[in-house]
Amino acid sequence: MPQVNYQFEKRKRDLEKKKKQEAKRLRKLERKQAQGGEAPVPPDSSVPPPLVA
Repeated sequence: MPQVNYQFEKRKRDLEKKKKQEAKRLRKLERKQAQGGEAPVPPDSSVPPPLVA
């Protein structure tokens, strides 16, 4: 029986969490801009934007 690779599973969970946080940050930014408030340009991050499927 194959062993479980816990490091891979943890990395996968962490990547999913970061992806979700980035999506939430973008939603908040869009909402802020829609209200008329001029939001500053977000700094470049090492996390790529979420994929829209």
